Amino acid sequence: MPNLTDYIEEYLKKLLSLSANRHIEIRRRELAGKFSCVPSQINYVLERRFTLERGFLVESRRGGGGCIRIYRVEQPQYKSWRELIENLDDDKFEPDRVGELLKRLVEEKVISRRESSLLNAIIGDQLYIRAGFSGKNSRKLQRELFISALRELLKTGY
Repeated sequence: MPNLTDYIEEYLKKLLSLSANRHIEIRRRELAGKFSCVPSQINYVLERRFTLERGFLVESRRGGGGCIRIYRVEQPQYKSWRELIENLDDDKFEPDRVGELLKRLVEEKVISRRESSLLNAIIGDQLYIRAGFSGKNSRKLQRELFISALRELLKTGY
């Protein structure tokens, strides 16, 4: 069952889809009033659901009622996806961030939901902990398996 965060996210995405210039401007207080919530709930949605990994850029201006501008970032081509994936080095490979990237890949129909579920299984920590891996070794193996599997999914010409 959807919660308030889901409703706010869907509302903002609908506004973005209707926008001719691929961005929207909202006022935090007005949006909070529309959904009968506190402005910090709006901040939570923006911080968690409108990240760069999910294809959004959020600009926030202080004063004047808290104006916020949300941009939809252009969809990269497959070559750009490959470049992005190859640049996931060991230090930047965090399962939560990679999970957001997977959501974006599904949203933009680069991979299916089923493929995303399989890749999420690869980046989950539980398997590596049960196998006795920890810390950097675990992250390195997660990264290698993830990149290898995703590289196969992004191949064209099957």
